[in-house]
Amino acid sequence: MAAAAGGGWAAVCEKFRTARTLSAVESRKDPETEPYRSKYSARALLQEVKQLLSAAEEGGEARLLAVRRAVLEYELGVNHTDTEELSAGEEHLQRCTQLLEPHRLSPDCVSLYIQAQNNLGILWSERDEIKTAQTYLESAEALYNQYMKEDGNPPLDPSEHFMAEEEKLTDQERSKRFEKAYTHTLYYLAQVYQHLEMIEKAAQYCHTTLKRQLEYCGYYPVEWALNAATLSQYYLTKECFMESRHCLAAASVIFSQAGQVPSAEDNETEQDQQDLRQRKAEIARCWIKYCLNLLQSARKLLEDNIGELDPDRQLELKAQRKKEEDEKEKGRKKAVLFGTSDICDSVLAMEEKVSSVYPLDFQEAREIFLVGQNYVQEAKEFFQVDGYVTDHIEIVQDHSALFKVLAFFEEDYERRCKMHKRRIDMLEPIYADLNPQYYLLISRQLQFELADTYYEMMDLKVAIGNRLEELDSHTIKKINSLAQLAIKYYELFLDSLRNPDKVFPEELEEDVLRPAMVAKFHIARLYGKLITSDSKKQLENMQTSLEYYRFLVDYCEKYPDAVRAVETELELSKEMVGLLPTRMERLRAKLCPFI
Repeated sequence: MAAAAGGGWAAVCEKFRTARTLSAVESRKDPETEPYRSKYSARALLQEVKQLLSAAEEGGEARLLAVRRAVLEYELGVNHTDTEELSAGEEHLQRCTQLLEPHRLSPDCVSLYIQAQNNLGILWSERDEIKTAQTYLESAEALYNQYMKEDGNPPLDPSEHFMAEEEKLTDQERSKRFEKAYTHTLYYLAQVYQHLEMIEKAAQYCHTTLKRQLEYCGYYPVEWALNAATLSQYYLTKECFMESRHCLAAASVIFSQAGQVPSAEDNETEQDQQDLRQRKAEIARCWIKYCLNLLQSARKLLEDNIGELDPDRQLELKAQRKKEEDEKEKGRKKAVLFGTSDICDSVLAMEEKVSSVYPLDFQEAREIFLVGQNYVQEAKEFFQVDGYVTDHIEIVQDHSALFKVLAFFEEDYERRCKMHKRRIDMLEPIYADLNPQYYLLISRQLQFELADTYYEMMDLKVAIGNRLEELDSHTIKKINSLAQLAIKYYELFLDSLRNPDKVFPEELEEDVLRPAMVAKFHIARLYGKLITSDSKKQLENMQTSLEYYRFLVDYCEKYPDAVRAVETELELSKEMVGLLPTRMERLRAKLCPFI
């Protein structure tokens, strides 16, 4: 073979190496005015190498030449794809796979073939042809599995086809590179399944990818940590709290490496530091969601039909937990553990800071609440109201939700009331500063939450008052004040639904139907709870209450589809529409001599 003679082959290898260096290293330094300068130079060198190989074909070993040509077609395919010339890139990658097809399971071809399939998968993804991308990537996955089953020895890396014998890689390095190529296959498949809304499969592939990246040290700490934190949120939707916590603990541990690992650009800018702070705050927000979801799921398990903690259910679940939890955790952990032993130790230490089992009493709930609250402070350090209004408010709403669910576990009504007061104190100032013209949806959310919180506090004060022999003036004043504040915020919410002419909609949009009907129902009930010694005022309150109850009944008669959104409230409203007129008549009869 002419090219291989003497120093000729060494010169070919040198050109190939230079082309790869231009693409991988020098291209990062290209000016914005010529972003692909190094890529084009690399392409020219690869074409030269290709011509030299063509000249050497006579008398050369056909199979060896075919594999080397396939390597060049692959490099040219990636080069054209990188410079956004997808059609040319596809042609070169297809030629690569055609040349390798007969030998794709050979140790000298399998890695290259898988990498070509991976790149075809990426290319078709960029064209938004996700199904075609899926075909290429699943083909790469199947080939890897077949090769490992039938051979399993570390295959040659594509770059070795242009190396002198003494430069060839060790088996350990070959294996590492081959496994990295397969990890890429799984990584892209996870994204493809996500696009195709095959969510469970996407999560499974994401988890495997993350495990392999740690195993083969092929990851960027920040990117890995964010992917693990995102995966944790999928596990939350499935109520797999142990898996979710493990992902978050691993995310926090790996993220802490970010400052220790040099980035691609060693000269870190202020912007890089700002990005790091933002990513850290995003992981903190995932921890908040974890704590909140764990507490809320426990509440669902423990509450009775009126939303209070069921003591019998609590005892039953405590006994059940004692029996099951240890075995369950042992079995599931084997499937999900991330990392090598030293990383595992750090992750397990992180996990020990917060439980992954349902809290069944106030003390257990409080421990989870405090972890969540710490992450609220961490997230707010970055997502401040000045610059991140929406993010900041969402974090405050999560903080409020943590207090709300903790209050469920608190038996003492006075202490429970104080927790709801904390929610008011954090939500009211934010609402007061918000311009509803620009933040209508958030404004409505805050109005409704404030109304609901005052409503719960009023109910608690009534329950406290019912324990007294006689209501004192202070308690009466407090109940009325809370009721009026709840009415104020419910009315503000309902007013936000009016059109510019201040007219309430004839028919409510589906997304506001239930909140609007619940607001009407609660206002009706609140007017019934107002305490007054003035019988005329009492009659007025009863009349207002009746009008709001009647609104629900009339609306559901006119729009029967609304019934399923407010079945319980509608049933009670019908009952009150039947009862209130009689009560009002009795009160009028008492008032008659004085009117």
